Amino acid sequence: MTATTTVLVTCARGTVASSIVAGLEQRANVRIKAGSRSGEGAHGVALDYADADTFGPALAGVDAVFVLVPGGVVDGFAFAAPFVRVAAMKKVRIVLMTAMGIEHAPDSPYGQLEQLVTSSKAPYVILRPNWFADNFHTYWSHGVKTGVIAVPAADGASSFIDARDIAASAVAALTSSKFDNRAFTLTGPQAFTYAEAATLLGKHLDKAIRYEALLDEPFVAGMVGAGVPEDYARMLTSIFVPVRAGYTAAVTGDVETLTGKAPLTLDTYARDHLAQLRG
Repeated sequence: MTATTTVLVTCARGTVASSIVAGLEQRANVRIKAGSRSGEGAHGVALDYADADTFGPALAGVDAVFVLVPGGVVDGFAFAAPFVRVAAMKKVRIVLMTAMGIEHAPDSPYGQLEQLVTSSKAPYVILRPNWFADNFHTYWSHGVKTGVIAVPAADGASSFIDARDIAASAVAALTSSKFDNRAFTLTGPQAFTYAEAATLLGKHLDKAIRYEALLDEPFVAGMVGAGVPEDYARMLTSIFVPVRAGYTAAVTGDVETLTGKAPLTLDTYARDHLAQLRG
């Protein structure tokens, strides 16, 4: 008889986390705990990073936990470290999602969070995804709708990754020990400049979409004007630096290593998300 694995997914209502829950539902012998502040919904359990009283009940009986820092948080270390420390103390396998290239920024909040996990005695897997393809129907949706995607990426390219591949990679790491104590950089199969991505999206939407390379300050001003807090807008601006430097153009085979399948293409992302891209 195969033992049941209990998995806790934090921030379970988000794009990646909700897809992880859906993926875990397809696995046999997996019990799911979907953590959110309200604790409502299927598999729901109350978990609030700001409320330490929720940590113990959420982690009770858990074998593995998926940890991410939700969008809008500037200091991910201060936000998530208290929960991570408790999970590590319980020797729960920690699957932590950070971002591509964080190993080169150890003093950043994500870098500090990685070090907290890797220095603990708990088994871990670090997932470092590149820029999400899904940003085109979320963060950059206004640009797609108006026909001008304006970001400070210059001519830098990114191997955009579909959030579904991130979720599938996380499911594999959460349900097997064979990937323990390793870090994986998750990318799509091909790098695109934002100009190339705009053209591809335009073909699927049958409209003209172009890319406008912004400088940092106009980008910050536009984000703030759209209601984004300035500190978070500046944080978003800073992570375009490696894009401009060419670092995010790299392509790895880590998605296939984890999932056994090649990552989805940007073309597939666009075809499968036409409704969201059209808004």
